[in-house]
Parts: sequence; structure tokens; C-alpha cells
Amino acid sequence: MKKILKDWTPERLSRQVGQIGSQLDDWWHLSLDRTVRLAVTGLNQSGKTVFTTTLIHHLLHALQGSNLPALKVADEERLLGTRIMPQPDLDIPTFSYERYIRALLAHKPTWPVPTESLSEIRLAIRFRPAGMLSRKLSTSATLYLDIIDYPGEWLLDLPMLKHSFDSWSAFTLKLCEEEPRRTLAARWLDHLTHHLNPSDPANDEVVRQVAELYTDFLLACKKPQVGLTFLQPGRFTIPGDLKGAPLLTFCPLPPPGADGVKAGSIREAMVKRFESYQKLVAEGFLKRHFSRFDRQIVLLDLLGALNRGPTAFADMHTSLEAILENFKRGPSSLLTRLFSPRIDRLLFAATKADYVAANQHQNMERLLRRLVARSANDAAFLGVEIQSQAMAALRCTRTVQRDHNGRRLSFVQGTPKGRERETLLFPGEIPDALPEADEWGAHRFHFMEFEPRRPPDAEGPTPPHIRLDQALEFLLGDKLQ
Repeated sequence: MKKILKDWTPERLSRQVGQIGSQLDDWWHLSLDRTVRLAVTGLNQSGKTVFTTTLIHHLLHALQGSNLPALKVADEERLLGTRIMPQPDLDIPTFSYERYIRALLAHKPTWPVPTESLSEIRLAIRFRPAGMLSRKLSTSATLYLDIIDYPGEWLLDLPMLKHSFDSWSAFTLKLCEEEPRRTLAARWLDHLTHHLNPSDPANDEVVRQVAELYTDFLLACKKPQVGLTFLQPGRFTIPGDLKGAPLLTFCPLPPPGADGVKAGSIREAMVKRFESYQKLVAEGFLKRHFSRFDRQIVLLDLLGALNRGPTAFADMHTSLEAILENFKRGPSSLLTRLFSPRIDRLLFAATKADYVAANQHQNMERLLRRLVARSANDAAFLGVEIQSQAMAALRCTRTVQRDHNGRRLSFVQGTPKGRERETLLFPGEIPDALPEADEWGAHRFHFMEFEPRRPPDAEGPTPPHIRLDQALEFLLGDKLQ
């Protein structure tokens, strides 16, 4: 007892009191429905960082000339201001808003680097309540918005939780029987067949070598010209703080022989690392972060998937369905907000809508709704409010109409990626339904990417966007009443 009391120094006691006070403060805001944890997710090149950066920028500068007409709290002039606040999770890196917005609004704008680790930022949004009773009780209120940005590839770890090492290996090896995986996996598969005996005694160098070959295969699948997205484990392609850790040195293996798994063998070492990865990485991420989300936006690079053809498009569909199976969804209440938060609003967003003409946005949204129909139906059955939309968090083109061969066509004007000057281009048309096998003609889809466009008034508060305000209203509007 004396030793326990001795360990409780004034400094330690002060820290504990501070932590308890912070937790009570968070619970108080949760009980008043004044804290929202918004998860920004999506697969490679879907625009997560740009979306998060511009969302923050528009809220911070809304009073200097709002460009958010669909966000009711701004349009009704009830928004009193937004500030960046100290984030609640001190062990998570802070989202680098200042660095990203400088890149987007520079004299020669550049796109931010892709998300490669988890980050967080907290905003305090002060506003006047809309209801008469609320106004009588308080002249102002504050919503604390925690935005969590992380690589979408990490989401693909969650479906691994339903597998054993053997079932996951069999599933992955089955995928590798089809092109383009079969060709891309050739070196790794050849090594498995001719140079590795899983029953041999475990050797770190041998295990590391075959794991590197498997990782090289995943990275080859991820290259833009291939564009596959269903790649497991997610941390093999974006390791984050696990780079170089033994935890990332395993790979699928053929089924064991009649002797099973020998003690001290390569197979046993890989089974243990797989199970550790499940527990420490996948399950740890699920418990620490997924279980605390209130609202979810899933960003999709629909145009890029169409460009890369039927295999990449189908692979994106598979990835999306696998990811969404793991979300904890359902209507929110006081008790769930305090003790078991769950997603009660889910937004699917097809990004880069500015890469096509405005008259194609409706087809873009129809195709998106068909792509996520099954997952959306499951979420709606659980009482989740769902919306699908085409959007561009930062618009870098404009739609221009021109007469061409007797037809009135819609073009886009912008600076194609890698070029210096603006060009007028006909971007093509988007199907309003999932393309059938015989509809994937050679080069049918060729949607170009564009450089970020410097706004005409770059010193002004808010750059142009497409439906970012609608996304904000859906995700936050009910909390700002």
C-alpha cells in the first residue's frame, strides 16, 4: 500500500485528473450530441486528402464569403465561426492542413501527396441554433468535429479477420489464377514452387525474402496502369509506422501436407505472424478507430476504374463490398453515442466530377448507386441514412459548350496532368449502368486527369468545388440545427 501511494506523485496525480476531466468533457459533449467523429475513407487516388483539406478550408473561411449555399447553417447566416482545436487523441499525428492548403493555393498549385498514415484534426464549429426553443435555451452552440483521415488500403485488413491463415492463403492463391494477377505474381509463385519448403526450419532471411516477393507483387498490382485495389494485407503496400517490422513478413502458402504444421517451421512462423497481424493490426484498428466513428464518407475514383477496364472495375467493386461488410452501422442514440458509437449516416461520393462535363454528373451518380446498391441496401435496412453523389472537392475545370458537326457538345477546359497550358477537351460519356462484358471496347473510356487550377482570386477565401456543400449538409447538417 505504501509503495502504491509513493508511486502517486503530484505530477502523476495531476495528469490523471486531467485525463479524467478530458474524458468527462468528451462524454458531456457526446451526451448533448455535440461531437461528431467523421471518417474519411476510400481507396488509392480517390482524393481523401484533397477532400479533407478543402472541407476544413471552407468551414474556416465561410464567414469571409460563403461558397456553401447547400449548407443551411451557412446559408441561413447562423454560422458564427470555426476554429482548429487541440485534437482529443494525442498519440495520433495531426492532419497537415496548413501544408496541404498551401500546395493547393500556391502560384503553381500541386496536388497533395497521398495519405500514408492515420491523422486527425478537430474543428470547433460555433453556430446559432435554428429552433425557437433552442435559441431561448442558448444563444449559441458548438459542434466539435473530429475528422479522421487514413489510407483506404488499411480497410482491406478488416475482411482478413474472418479467415484462418489456411483459408486466407487459399483465397489469395485462387485470385492469382486469373490475369493480371497471374502474370504479376509469377516471380513470387515461382519462388513458392521451386525454392521454398514451408516445412523447413524457420529462418528470418528466408521468410523475409519470400515476403518481399509477395509485397512486390502487391505493389505491381497497385500501379496506376494496373489499378487493382483488393490487395491484402493493406499494410504491405502502405506500412506506415510498421515499416520494417517482422509483423509484415509473411505471405500465403499452399496447403500443408499430411504432416500438418511442423513445430519451428517456416509455415508455423508465418501462421503466427498472420495471427499477430490479425490481432495487433486489423483488430486493433477496428477497436481503436472503427468502433468510434459516427459518420462515414467513402470516396471512389470511379473514372479511374473505368479507364483501367473491366478487371480493375470489378476489383474495385469487390474491394468496396468487402470493406463495407465490416462497418458497424445503425441508428444512433444517447446510449450508443456514449458507449457504442455507430455510423448513422453514410455518404458514397464519386470524386473528380470536374473531369467530365456537368451533363455527365447525373450518369455518374446513377452508376455509383448501382455499384454500391447491395451495400447501401444492407445499411438502409439497419436504419442508416444513405446518399450517393458526384463531387469535386476542388474544381479544376469548367464546362464549355461548343457546336461540333452539327451537334451541341459539352467539353471541359482545364490543364491536363503533366501539361502547362489549358486545353479544351471532349471527355467522353459515362454509362448510367454497370457495363456488360461486351461493352468494354478498346479504349472506350479515356477520362483525362487534370492539374489543380489556380482560382481567379487566389487570395480569396474559398476555391471552387462541386457539391462539397451538399456533402457537408448531409454529414453535419442535422447536428448544426
